Order: sequence, then structure tokens, then C-alpha cells
Amino acid sequence: MKLYTRTGDEGKTSVIGGRLMKSHIRVEAYGTIDELNAFVGQAVTQLQDDLFRDIKGELERIQHELFDCGGDLAAVKKSDKIPYKTNQTMIDYLEQRMDIYIDEAPSIERFILPGGAEAAATLHICRTIARRAERQVVQLLETNEAYNLYVLKYLNRLSDYLFAIARVVNARLKIKDIEYIRSAAVFKNGIRKEEK
Repeated sequence: MKLYTRTGDEGKTSVIGGRLMKSHIRVEAYGTIDELNAFVGQAVTQLQDDLFRDIKGELERIQHELFDCGGDLAAVKKSDKIPYKTNQTMIDYLEQRMDIYIDEAPSIERFILPGGAEAAATLHICRTIARRAERQVVQLLETNEAYNLYVLKYLNRLSDYLFAIARVVNARLKIKDIEYIRSAAVFKNGIRKEEK
């Protein structure tokens, strides 16, 4: 089997149900999810087994779920033969894990700067890529093309989860988050005031 096909040499790529230009927002969105998956994999390699076995297991699960998201976005037409994979259960799981982690990290009142431990810094990169993927899926939504709405919800929740575990990584390593010194107090016990 060859790794190259030459079918994309003219700027198009195959998707489920047809072919699209590689610049299409759908392709851009699932390509960004692939980029996110790669950085999540990097974060996994930076976490020590003894301290972070739980988080590593969750991130490996998330890598599979990101493949599901990408596959759902690659389907240009809804098909009963190939059902969507991203679902509410995946979102509920992220929320359950965040509810646990919110009590493990110290409370914050201000925005924090990405950084701390190497793995925490990588998780903040993951968070920003998840937000970019989310924005791209919103652009896809604006085209009125078919796609699985759970992908958008999942990416939204995932970025929050990544923020939460980046803080937990620093907390377990006894590294303080660095607050953005020009920030007003915008959080109360880890929750934005306007979300109460």
C-alpha cells in the first residue's frame, strides 16, 4: 500500500459523499480538529503516569472522540448508513469530569496566563486550538450545510475541560497559576460571575 494517492494534487480532497476544495471551511474545521488531536497526544506524553493516570486516560479517550468529530464533519450529506458518532453522552462526560476537577484546582478570581508545567502549557495550546475549531464549525453552520450539531457543543465543552485540567496539572505539581495582573476580578470559585 502506498501512502500517497496523487488525488489531492489539484487542491481537492475526498469527503464522505463527494469531493471538496481543501480550502472549504468543512475541511478546515476537521483539519483543525486533527491538529488539536496531535497536540492532545503531545500533552499525554508529557504527563507522568504516577500523578496523572486519570487525566492521561481521559485524554486518550478524547483523542478517539476527536476522530469521531472529524469523521462527522467529513460527511457532507446526512446518511442513515453512516450515523453520526458525536453525541450528548460525550459532552456529559466532559461536564462530569470538570465538576470533579473544579474542586481540585485553587479558586481563581482573575484570568490566568497560559503556562506553568510543560504539560499545562501544552493543554492551554490544545484549549486555543479547540476554540479555533469551534469558530470554524460555527462558520460551517452559517453555510446551512448539513453537519452534526453535537460537534459544536463538544468542542465548546472540550475547551473548558482543557482549561480545567491545565490548572489541575499545575496544582498537582504545586506550580501556581500566574494571574493576569491587569484583569479585574471576573471569576468566583472558578465560575465567571455572568454565568451564575
